[in-house]
Amino acid sequence: MREADIDPTGAASTEGDRRKPVVILRCAPHPAGRIFTDAALTALHERFTVVDLEGDDSPHALDQALPEAFAIVGQPDLPRERLARAPRLRALLNVEGNFYPNVDYEACYERGVYVLGCGPAYAQAVAEHSLGLALDLARGISREDRAFRNGRERYVADGNSDAILLRHADVGLVGFGNLGRALRTVLTGFAPTIRVYDPWLPPSVLRQHDVIPATLEEVLARSTFLFVLATVTDESRNLLNAERLASVPPGARLVVVSRAPVVDYDALLAGIAEGRFLAGVDVWPDEPVPAGHPARKLEGIVLSAHRAGGIPAAFFEVGEMVLDDLTLLARGLPPVRMQVAARELVGRYRNRPVS
Repeated sequence: MREADIDPTGAASTEGDRRKPVVILRCAPHPAGRIFTDAALTALHERFTVVDLEGDDSPHALDQALPEAFAIVGQPDLPRERLARAPRLRALLNVEGNFYPNVDYEACYERGVYVLGCGPAYAQAVAEHSLGLALDLARGISREDRAFRNGRERYVADGNSDAILLRHADVGLVGFGNLGRALRTVLTGFAPTIRVYDPWLPPSVLRQHDVIPATLEEVLARSTFLFVLATVTDESRNLLNAERLASVPPGARLVVVSRAPVVDYDALLAGIAEGRFLAGVDVWPDEPVPAGHPARKLEGIVLSAHRAGGIPAAFFEVGEMVLDDLTLLARGLPPVRMQVAARELVGRYRNRPVS
């Protein structure tokens, strides 16, 4: 009797009776070991025939694997002519967090290929980091830590002249996708008034989440805490320009954790330097940030090196999502863990790779 094999349904089958679906792994910029636990990677190999191209980024290696491919984990260059070489393809699983224009998405949709994103895996981590930046800005935590280490500590009220509370504060969210929804939940205990600007969502959806639909002008002008959570498209590029940032209330706290091109950084840094508002910034127009960048010596800003989402728990969540959805797809069921990219939106994103 031949050795038993495990099919994606979990049932035993005789080797050769059922060929395991072929999954191509080209997860760059992440190594497979970053997004898959040992257990998840073992399960992936048990349920699928895995073609691991982590160490081979040549077009030839990918082209050889495409004819039998059931799914691709990663986002290699996939123009229409290359996709045509993959007649069995059912899913493209993006594990980096951005959808780039190196894929012919329309060809995927025409052929019924699922385009899946891992954004939900990072939402909680980004939300908690955003809260941390906001609390730091509200209470001067890192600023006073630096002062203490340099022998300039200020005790009791002397170090709290600009301290404010997040509780019952006016909070504005620019964008209400995965990040905004996770942040709303995190903020609930502070009982703030939350206004949201998101042109992709009708007001009824926002009200269902117990937030107040608002125009961008209203969100900017009425927010003591402003969280920038929007993705970058041609329409949102430079959305928060100098004129709009000038409408932010004096003493406001800005938290920028989504996409750098949404904000005019020259105007942002000028506002901080002038003392008009404080900011916590996790994303930058150029990463790594140049050594001589003026933000490094600027008071009134909390610096973060694109750390909000990329923590081990979030990375491993990506791997679990991939494994769960691949297993469902192999059973002829729709994916439920990863986010299905909307045909109308995926081609509009202008995000850049995260190094």
